[in-house]
Amino acid sequence: MLLGYNTNGLAFHRWQTGLELLAETGFQAVAITVDQHCLNPFAMNFASELAEMRRTLERLGLRSVIETGARFLLDARQKHEPTLISPTSDGRLRRVDFLRGCVDIAKELNSDAVSFWSGVSRMGTLARPESVSPPMADQSTELGDLAWQWLLDGCRRVTDYAEQRGVQLAFEPEPGMLIETNEQYGRLTEQIGSPRFGLTIDIGHVQCVEIGSIADHLRRWATPLRNVHIEDMRRGVHEHLRFGEGEIDFPPVMAALREIGYTGCVNVELSRHSHMAPEVLRESFEFLSRL
Repeated sequence: MLLGYNTNGLAFHRWQTGLELLAETGFQAVAITVDQHCLNPFAMNFASELAEMRRTLERLGLRSVIETGARFLLDARQKHEPTLISPTSDGRLRRVDFLRGCVDIAKELNSDAVSFWSGVSRMGTLARPESVSPPMADQSTELGDLAWQWLLDGCRRVTDYAEQRGVQLAFEPEPGMLIETNEQYGRLTEQIGSPRFGLTIDIGHVQCVEIGSIADHLRRWATPLRNVHIEDMRRGVHEHLRFGEGEIDFPPVMAALREIGYTGCVNVELSRHSHMAPEVLRESFEFLSRL
């Protein structure tokens, strides 16, 4: 496995400088969050910046994953909107088009995967996937069923495109979103039915919402695992913390990743620590590399 860092934790550095800092520190991978200041696909200079990114990754010897969780890239007024389960068809299509564009970026950069999530419902209380009956024959279908069908449709569209481009996807269960547990991902991927539709496991998210040990979850989901995020966290509180500030026992986590033969990126995700990025970079690398 290769230790890396997410560019969303380098928001106050030019991405070029941020990648230099990662390599100097010893990181061998980077999670590239497509955002206003990094590979913005809506910017006039996007093509030249993408070419520069490819040259920089090659020069520094950094593997990459493309991350799609920019807060206000698609909507300046609503965080993370629109999503695959937004109420309007135009909004959902905009997210699908954005994810397809990220697939193109991953293809150009030879990235390991494109990581993405379902989104938060804006329609009220959602039914969980286990309560969903596949048919949607009448108007009495619950809002949660409708969101589930929207999610399936969006994921299938993105997966079909990823298959055409030969790019791997890695879906991330996210606390508070429609899909927030690994079991819910499992039900989703059964209906998607494609090996391109892999899994991102965020170690902190497992600590936050899952039952059982993190190591057991890594063993259970080893086959579809394509991407790993890592940070500290407390149970029941979705707050990404520096290592040592939460409750996670990390030696068994890293041992489990070795046990399952995981050879992908393990990227630190501390998006709220950009104001102290050089310090957090160093301490994160020192903490993880010892393990």
